[in-house]
Amino acid sequence: MIKAVIFDMDGVLIDAKDWHYEALNRALRLFGIEISRYDHLTTFDGLPTRRKLQMLSVQHHLPTELHDFINDMKQRYTMEIVNARCKPRFAHEFALSKLRAKGYRLAVASNSIRHTIEVMMERAELQQYLDFIVSNQDVTRAKPDPEMYNVAINKLGVAPSEALIVEDNENGIRAARASGAHVVEVRDVADVNWTNISQWIARCDVT
Repeated sequence: MIKAVIFDMDGVLIDAKDWHYEALNRALRLFGIEISRYDHLTTFDGLPTRRKLQMLSVQHHLPTELHDFINDMKQRYTMEIVNARCKPRFAHEFALSKLRAKGYRLAVASNSIRHTIEVMMERAELQQYLDFIVSNQDVTRAKPDPEMYNVAINKLGVAPSEALIVEDNENGIRAARASGAHVVEVRDVADVNWTNISQWIARCDVT
């Protein structure tokens, strides 16, 4: 039986996938580089910023000496967008509160840095329902490696077969499946509601 639910953040609980794309491109344009929408969706989506910068150094000869500066500017631009756009969604608050009331343990595991996750969860008013968060700073290998989900499952004190992971992109789905947990793929944040989550759990409990 499912005892815990682990959520990715961007594209699952927060409609922030374009926010990271916009913020990173804003920082990259300072040096005449831009990630196309196609490359974002097919290659970069779901990866931590530092991994994206490493890939850009190979593809576009971006000097590695600029990584720290670009990463800092990207985080600054991301926070500007978060403060302007990140707001509570009733469907998410209701779903997580119902899960919590029914005794499920809840966590967020995201390739974002810890501060970004904390700010988004606070502004979305979801932090009160979570047992903890796992960021890319809490692991040595970010998604698509399963380490992040392995850490979350261990901290929740459940077996992989007792955990349900909610993901939205290829890199996260690869990580989730490799952890041995049940995995649900969503198209966008609207899919994450109490009706759907309760049905996902019910299907897992009978398999």
